[in-house]
Amino acid sequence: MQIQVFSDTVCPWCRIGKQNLFAALEQWGQPFELQWRAFQLDPTTPKEGLPFRETMTKKFSGRADLPQLFNQVVQAGKASGVRFDFDRVEFMPNTLLSHQLIELMPGESQTAFVDAVFRAYFEEGQDIGRLEVLLQLAAEVGGDPEQLRARVATGEGEKQVQEDLAFARQVGISGVPFFILNNKYALSGAQPVSAFLQAFQQATDAAK
Repeated sequence: MQIQVFSDTVCPWCRIGKQNLFAALEQWGQPFELQWRAFQLDPTTPKEGLPFRETMTKKFSGRADLPQLFNQVVQAGKASGVRFDFDRVEFMPNTLLSHQLIELMPGESQTAFVDAVFRAYFEEGQDIGRLEVLLQLAAEVGGDPEQLRARVATGEGEKQVQEDLAFARQVGISGVPFFILNNKYALSGAQPVSAFLQAFQQATDAAK
């Protein structure tokens, strides 16, 4: 089974959705190929980033209570086995660089790197818009930071990221996480494990 995951590295529901996806895959117990694909919740975020709480307040002003929103994510994270500490998050980074690094990581290390970026941002409040932070995280999961630095400097991986963003616009993906199974079945949002298992079965049956 082929799985494409459209995700953004500052999207808490993407972290929860990823956790549920892998819990479902463990139960499923069958071979799969996974491809991480880039999406940006806010492509207008400047390269140097923005203050997190000020940005979130402006975004949800008059429409939602911010502490309540954060608590909803924290509780959903607990249910899925991941932690969020929004008190430590100070930056709203532009995520293009993190997507570029995901693209450049060896295939077998990509998911571990995605996990490391999510953890660094949502649990430790690190600024994942900074190259030095991303290179350190890459090194923690087996990446070669100096090689990656050189590849970033030449723009390697940027084309693939832009192609992902263009594809998402073309097919009308407006929110993430978004999952495509076998190029045919789509799931949107941080679905529960049961929904993933049902979709796996449908995709497998259709391929017979």
